[in-house]
Amino acid sequence: MNKKKNTGYLSSIHYGGGKVGVLLFHSLGGTPMELKFLAQGIARNGYTVSCPMLPGMANGTDVLSLSRWQDWYAEAEKAFDELKAKCDTVLIGGLSAGSIVAMRLAQQRSNEVEGLLVFAPTLWPNGWAIPWYFNFYRLVTQRWFARMFRFKQREPHGIKDERVRNFMIEAFKGSGPGVEQAYARSGVMVLEFHRLVKAVKRNLGACTAPAIIVHPRHDDQSNLSNTLVLQKDLGGYVETIVLDDSYHMVTLDRQRDIVMERAVDFVQRMLARRDQQRARVGSVGVADAVQAGAAE
Repeated sequence: MNKKKNTGYLSSIHYGGGKVGVLLFHSLGGTPMELKFLAQGIARNGYTVSCPMLPGMANGTDVLSLSRWQDWYAEAEKAFDELKAKCDTVLIGGLSAGSIVAMRLAQQRSNEVEGLLVFAPTLWPNGWAIPWYFNFYRLVTQRWFARMFRFKQREPHGIKDERVRNFMIEAFKGSGPGVEQAYARSGVMVLEFHRLVKAVKRNLGACTAPAIIVHPRHDDQSNLSNTLVLQKDLGGYVETIVLDDSYHMVTLDRQRDIVMERAVDFVQRMLARRDQQRARVGSVGVADAVQAGAAE
């Protein structure tokens, strides 16, 4: 495993490997670091892994709230093209809002995506830690009005494991703002995410790549109803795994090993499926050639 780049908690993470690439997107207001454990586990199996930092969607990268969801997607597509230039086969995915970005990419580049890895997908924040009055934010449709709002991170910060949660809190204390402020989301960011979700939901059937969804049963940020929508409306094969001992940040929480193992298993199965399809096409081509020769 050759680590290409990883400097600072906001930096993109890249692990060099073979000709199979896995592209993973961070959460809304998050950073690539929340995907590091998962990325390392996938890379140890010989795959090239990229976790890009998406400006505007990443923590602290749009203090003036100028970016739009189309800007986030443009960066995601750029990262996809860069990985595609190095790899013959690419699977994509993401955590929380990052999974929605991945779905948009799967819609737009369906013939180039081998598989979709979806972790704790969020179509709308409705977990048990989300205050009931947040639902009224659906009524906000204008950026000028959205600028009046700011949403702080709330306990338990998406992490059930107290040791991991306390480590994260202490790390942010040492770097300046506390975790509540560091992972705060501007009203404009939330509005733009809502617009992204609406764009993706309009054509979920265009996501035809096989998908694996990993969602915690007791998600504090987005409950299982989000996954039920995807199970029903995604256009390809959907495999769902429900975790019983994790909160929203499944790539960091108690069952992160299970998440990593199931992700690797999914990648391997998608590659086996790809090879079977190629072999089938090859055998048909040979049969046609033989038949044509016999006719002559």
